[in-house]
Amino acid sequence: MLDCRYCGQPARLVGGGEIYPHRPDLVDLKFWRCEPCDAWVGVHKGTEDPFGILAKAQLRKLKRQVHAAFDPIWKGGSMSRTEAYRWLRKGLGLSKWECHVGMFDEDRCKAALSFLARAPQP
Repeated sequence: MLDCRYCGQPARLVGGGEIYPHRPDLVDLKFWRCEPCDAWVGVHKGTEDPFGILAKAQLRKLKRQVHAAFDPIWKGGSMSRTEAYRWLRKGLGLSKWECHVGMFDEDRCKAALSFLARAPQP
């Protein structure tokens, strides 16, 4: 069970078709969803473990922006994903366990975007 970080009510475990009805490729995936808040988070395959925290539209948008700025760093091959996360967490002053985009709230996303915009690329 997962409680909504916005309203405190229990979230429901739902299929991907409820979150993305226009995406047949996501129907078999699972998500935790708080319907009143329109907040959701994906689930690790084969478990009920969330990828991170429940997110409303604004937080989901910020997380996409962080991934758009951060992922090319490691996908481009100049460093591994692990090395890129190490660089990001040092830049943000976070522990290994705190530095995962799925766990970022709005403030942490904004801090990451600021760091990624001004830091020299590794």
